[in-house]
Amino acid sequence: MSDRAVRSARSAAAARARPWAVACVLFVVAQVVLRTYWIAGGRWGYTACDRTDPVDPAGGCGAHRVEVLPFWPGWGAVGAGLALALVVACAVRFPGRSAAAASWAAAGLLLVVAFPLHLLFEIPAALAGRPSDWRDLGARLALVTGGVLFAGLANACGPRRVPVTAGYRPVPRWTRRWAYAAVALPVIGWAVPHGFWVLGVPLGISARQLDDIHRSLSTGTGVAITLVPPLAGLLVLGLVQRWGQQFPRWLPGLRGRPVPRLLAVIPAGVVALALVSYGALSVGVLVRQLLAGDTHWSEVRQGWAVTATLLVFLGWGVSTGATAIGYALATGSVRNRAPARHPEPSVRPDHGPGPIDVDIRGSEHS
Repeated sequence: MSDRAVRSARSAAAARARPWAVACVLFVVAQVVLRTYWIAGGRWGYTACDRTDPVDPAGGCGAHRVEVLPFWPGWGAVGAGLALALVVACAVRFPGRSAAAASWAAAGLLLVVAFPLHLLFEIPAALAGRPSDWRDLGARLALVTGGVLFAGLANACGPRRVPVTAGYRPVPRWTRRWAYAAVALPVIGWAVPHGFWVLGVPLGISARQLDDIHRSLSTGTGVAITLVPPLAGLLVLGLVQRWGQQFPRWLPGLRGRPVPRLLAVIPAGVVALALVSYGALSVGVLVRQLLAGDTHWSEVRQGWAVTATLLVFLGWGVSTGATAIGYALATGSVRNRAPARHPEPSVRPDHGPGPIDVDIRGSEHS
């Protein structure tokens, strides 16, 4: 492409990224202002609750009594906000692959810190009337929103892309294997043990833990908790089937139309990040408790099914993420670049008759 075409493409990318950049800047400014307010001594919206052991979640666990703000909610978050602002500036000023990669990294970081999977447990509990920490929920929802905004910025500031081919494009074989693993893990590692617990069989847990489960959960809630994760996991099959790229014919108004690529990739990526974050953080907490002596190996062996569930979430997230990557590669697109200029075939100057000419002329003179 000529320099003029390159400048035109960059200008178009900057124009597409500008609305997303404005939204990202508003998010960053709001976060920096709030953290600066906390550093100055204010405590509105701040929570001192420990997620693993919340005490008085409705009151912020005594947030107003915290005199010295921890690093990450304060100065650490302010520094991260300045880094995010730099990413936004680069996305607008220098759009392209590097800016898009930095924006995708920012989106992933925000979603990991937000820990979206925690919201799937906390929000229903709050709606059911259980005391909840609205400050923590609000902060997580804000970070999820920021992650979505930076994902939009990454998609807008990257090179403009056009579909490679129209219609259904089969995914690689390894993608199908990861998809089957993503479907099997919640069934084997989640539904099976929880099904036994609902039936009153203490598989991998103590009888005391089983009694606690039955006291805190009704039979209907236990069945729902057992069945919802594996049923939700079936949606991963859409990433390796035709209906994940083209709407089924039985859908009125959408039959046969292509499924928007980001409609499949972004939810799958968010779920994968949430599952991996939950599994990794939970395993980290367990290791820390073992090293500190708060938890003993005998307790881990007695409740091996609970410990195995943490690894199931980690593997489920990895397999879902790998499937999403395979889907993105199969349905991917290429940069809209000018067609390559092929050199004209060189014509050899006629310095005299070639071998065929000699033969023909020879035959004529014969």
